[in-house]
Amino acid sequence: MAIPDLSYFMALLEKIKLTPRAHLFLGSGGLAALVIVLRFLYAKKHSAKYVSNLAHVGGTQYDVIIVGGGTAGCALAARLSEDPTIKVLLLEAGESGTPLDASRTPALFAKLFPTKHVLQLRTEPQSHANGRTQFWPRGSSINAQMAQYGAPEDFDQWATLMNDDSWSWKNFSPYFTKFEKYQPHPDYPLVDASVRGSSGPIRIGYYNTVTNPSKAFIKACSSVGIPFTPDFNVSSGTLGVSRRQRVSSESAYLTKDVLARKNLTVAVNAHVTRVLFKTENGEKRAIGVQVTNSPTGVRYRILARKEVIICAGAVQSPHLLKLSGVGPAEELKSHGISIVHDLPGVGSNLVDHPVVDLYFKDKHDRSLKYLRPRGFLDVCKIIGVLAQYYIFGQGGPLATNWGESAAFIRSDDPVLFPKDKYPDVLSDSTSGPGAPDLELFSTPLAYKVLSVPVEFPEHGKIGFDVHTYALHVYLVRPLSTGAVLLRSSNPFDLPTVNPNYLKAPEDAAKLMRGVRLLLKIAQTEPLAGYLDQDFRRPDLDHGTHLKSDEELLELVKERVETVYHPTSTCRMAPQEMNGVVDSQLKVYGIQGLRAGACYAMGEKLADMLKASIHAHRV
Repeated sequence: MAIPDLSYFMALLEKIKLTPRAHLFLGSGGLAALVIVLRFLYAKKHSAKYVSNLAHVGGTQYDVIIVGGGTAGCALAARLSEDPTIKVLLLEAGESGTPLDASRTPALFAKLFPTKHVLQLRTEPQSHANGRTQFWPRGSSINAQMAQYGAPEDFDQWATLMNDDSWSWKNFSPYFTKFEKYQPHPDYPLVDASVRGSSGPIRIGYYNTVTNPSKAFIKACSSVGIPFTPDFNVSSGTLGVSRRQRVSSESAYLTKDVLARKNLTVAVNAHVTRVLFKTENGEKRAIGVQVTNSPTGVRYRILARKEVIICAGAVQSPHLLKLSGVGPAEELKSHGISIVHDLPGVGSNLVDHPVVDLYFKDKHDRSLKYLRPRGFLDVCKIIGVLAQYYIFGQGGPLATNWGESAAFIRSDDPVLFPKDKYPDVLSDSTSGPGAPDLELFSTPLAYKVLSVPVEFPEHGKIGFDVHTYALHVYLVRPLSTGAVLLRSSNPFDLPTVNPNYLKAPEDAAKLMRGVRLLLKIAQTEPLAGYLDQDFRRPDLDHGTHLKSDEELLELVKERVETVYHPTSTCRMAPQEMNGVVDSQLKVYGIQGLRAGACYAMGEKLADMLKASIHAHRV
């Protein structure tokens, strides 16, 4: 059992004004003693076998080098190293997330935003969203622990696009069940556990806390015409409304037993500056990487006998490829980078899920507002929920993953958007009639989106002075695309990111439909009874349903932002469609170099690599 770091509470106390007696008790006395005693009694030592001195791996050789210790990287390292004949090196630019309280505790993940554990990116000014420059944090630890895999038709579309049936839902979905360890819950008997995985490393289940308003959200959605579904992640598809499912993270794959394998090495604070190549008989091949721990640190070469796999995410993966000379030739030339292979798709086709938030007053003043404490009573409540979560293991408020309930819908659903009120026919960006293009979800607290840059990241930083509740809508399949571009040839200069929010007018139109529907749901029982419908302060949305379409469009432009899901900058697609990798996740034009993302893709890639390595040994 892990207990939060004392430093977190000391910093918390400094931010609020308390009486001298309260500060004495909570600061130097009671709370400090409580945390120290609990850490002594319950804390587990983090004894991971991680290498931090890169001299220990520099100049060595491995069969497979994996760049990036996120979801795909950890899965791939764990599965490949199951074969003791495959020597694996996993390189992670950051540190382990396992010891971080904010990473392990569902309700605290946003505490990571202003820290060194998250890339502090900002977008280019969004010309179609009022020119705002937005905070765009990146890191595998900043997720709300939600398991949602996508519509079956999405995977069938992949299979058709790549002419490879192994990516179809019927063939790819077993990789989801392979990583799952579904834990049935008595409150959710309609979930068919027989079609869920039971022995994988990732715990899946309805064990996060859900507040009463979010339970009411599900019923209100059903009342307006959204069908209830007990499980988003099965062959019946995604459409409908349901609860979220909680998933664990890094520690699931890199367990103590896995890290004890002699054929697996995990290095942290290992910043890969470029991939190394050689050309033989006209064939370009990745042969290793160059790595360092700082801009002025020693740069070590590490060689790969078989493969280099880039699993560094939608920003860092194309960034690394470009720094290595693989990407659009003109862009590489402009930064003085020698061209290894002209591949125009690298960094293009950036897609993100743009979200719009709506804010409401909690009628009963029972929100989780005290988790951003403003006084002595709030701190007392926090002590109580800490004991509930860490000592007694009863979940409670710290077990909320914030996105407590969700619904997936189509913007052309005639029940939700009747033709007489929504006559415009919008472009269908989905993979099929059973696939959604909008997600609605609820959170037990609202936070403000700031329209101007601030000194620190604004996500979740600025709250309301009253108890609030929030509803959100985001585009699942936006038409707008952007790019990740080099800022310079320096690997420590973060690239520029431009998701081009709302560039396609249909994106704004679909979000407006989602906003209209959320406003209707907010006025539908039983959710309506939890919201103060008479509270008409202008910074809340109890009167937003009265706005015109023009006013609502401005609201969408003002509030649209990231929900942390960028993708497709190393797209699996035919090369003539700006693809970067083929159906084997091999980078076009380069031997021994692949790229991938997500748990299931990591599982599939591990199987492909094992088969390839053994085939070449025969």
